[in-house]
Amino acid sequence: MTTGIIIGAVVVLLIIWVIGLYNRLIQLRNNRENAFANIDVQLKQRYDLVPQLVASVKGYAAHEKELLERVTEARTAAMGASNINEKIAADTKLSSALAGLRVSLEAYPDLKANQNFLQLQGELSDIENKLAASRRFFNSATKELNNAVQVFPSNIVAGMFHFAKEPMFEIAATDRAAYEKAPEVKF
Repeated sequence: MTTGIIIGAVVVLLIIWVIGLYNRLIQLRNNRENAFANIDVQLKQRYDLVPQLVASVKGYAAHEKELLERVTEARTAAMGASNINEKIAADTKLSSALAGLRVSLEAYPDLKANQNFLQLQGELSDIENKLAASRRFFNSATKELNNAVQVFPSNIVAGMFHFAKEPMFEIAATDRAAYEKAPEVKF
């Protein structure tokens, strides 16, 4: 009878332990999804601001049509992305296009002096900073989930319930060389 109670207690403790790990994995996954929702908020603000910025630039830089079209296409693709991984890829493309736009603007001193443009540029800069902070939080939440999915003993429970390692929000391999290159400063 004592052996039965001990076995029963061990089984109950094991069940409680599995439930605890499962609930922790769910919390971590939800935290990651919430972190990406914060990125979505910043992306929405960015998507809303980009057409205003593009329209302002178009008035001054009609011959930069290709660059402006890339920004608009990247924005449209980013808005059409349906899952986290597609949104990460589309956002990387939009970030690259916006970086090209900022570099191109250096050639237009009149545009840089336009008050509407300056205000839009300031707002875009603020959104980009908030977006960077949101991405860091997302990557932190992803790392925490991935650690729980991969370390022993929670990896056993994660495997039982089909939790998998999730991708981080990072620069695409094709863009990495451009971002690692030191910026060229000209006076």
